[in-house]
Amino acid sequence: MSQTWTAVLPILLLVASNVFMTFAWYGQLNVERRAIWLIVLISWGIAFFEYCLAVPANRIGRLVYDPAELKAMQEVITLAVFAVFSVMWLKEPVTVNHAVGFAFIALGAFFVFKGPFH
Repeated sequence: MSQTWTAVLPILLLVASNVFMTFAWYGQLNVERRAIWLIVLISWGIAFFEYCLAVPANRIGRLVYDPAELKAMQEVITLAVFAVFSVMWLKEPVTVNHAVGFAFIALGAFFVFKGPFH
């Protein structure tokens, strides 16, 4: 596997895994009048696919990134996926407060990757 592909593949896998996990955690908020046990089982089934993508993402990513970088990357990806999901699925706006908070988290990820103390 080329160095470029080894660096890009974990990002793609983390994006896909976060789509599954966001649906597993928050997709049910639009589903009313279902038994909680059923929602839990469905969410658990969706989360299985998240793990099938996240574990290889981290294994492959470890060849290029250190664990802190992988975690920081995952957090930023999670927020980006959630923002899109929130607007598209939940029909919730992303407010200025959300954007500022997400930006601070992204800034934290920047420091993990390129900060002055690196």
